[in-house]
Amino acid sequence: MYSLKGKRVWVAGHRGMVGQAIARRLEREECTVLTVARSELDLTRQAEVEDWMAQQRPQAVFVAAAKVGGIYANDSLPATFLYDNLAIEQNIIEGARRAEVEKLLLLGSSCIYPRDASQPMVEEALLTGPLESTNQWYAIAKISGIMLCRAYRRQYGSDFISAMPTNVYGPGDNFHPEYSHVPAALLRRFHEAKNAGAESVTVWGTGRPMREFLYVDDLADACVFLMENYSEEHHINVGTGRDISIGEFAATIREIVGFPGEIVFDTSRPDGTPRKLLDVSALCSLGWSAQTSLRSGLEAYYEWFLKNHGQLRGN
Repeated sequence: MYSLKGKRVWVAGHRGMVGQAIARRLEREECTVLTVARSELDLTRQAEVEDWMAQQRPQAVFVAAAKVGGIYANDSLPATFLYDNLAIEQNIIEGARRAEVEKLLLLGSSCIYPRDASQPMVEEALLTGPLESTNQWYAIAKISGIMLCRAYRRQYGSDFISAMPTNVYGPGDNFHPEYSHVPAALLRRFHEAKNAGAESVTVWGTGRPMREFLYVDDLADACVFLMENYSEEHHINVGTGRDISIGEFAATIREIVGFPGEIVFDTSRPDGTPRKLLDVSALCSLGWSAQTSLRSGLEAYYEWFLKNHGQLRGN
């Protein structure tokens, strides 16, 4: 057990969807939450990160900071996705060692697993086959972060752990029309189509790929749980253990938004990995499982969108 009570806890990436959720969850933990704006600290600059950590002396760190995006963003900005994520991870991890941070949790992504990995994907599937080409740059960076945490545990005895969440959605998401992930892209598209009185909404691909979706507040709860209850070299999966086809997912969002038109699948666009479902038995065996159903999570997601879409990133 590692208690966060009374600790100085840095949430790196607190302005992002996951970072916001972790900061909200930490309000229940009797700890001091540290945050810093991007305008004050560039996480891709090693000296800046090490100086800030030396001054602030965090005792625990959640690494939620990352350059993220959907298929188009990954495919069109390969250098940005690889460099920025490598730099952010190595700077924070090395800074944490130098600042004698007690515990660090690095968040990765389920895209670290091979494109054709057996389903559901177990943690041991890492590095057992080729990656999905449309997000390989982000995946390679995240794999490097995992291995860096392992290396620091072995060489320095640092209590650094890593968790691999599935596809996440919820309040604070990025709704950029080109660079957003599937949930945000579809929610915005259906909402705008409804307001415009459009007859149909186009969805990339065939609609057949299977995906697992996790509400962001569930992920934040899992992160706090792991920080307090997990201390092993190997990364651990975080998800619901249930998946749905993109076609069914789009239909659910259409219903929640109240769009009466049709869904048209653009089969000229890439599908990405055929299926991505995480094996979450290791996390469940520790005593944690997701509590938010997909339907209720998406309803809360849309409610938040309606209240905030005028001020959203990428609006």
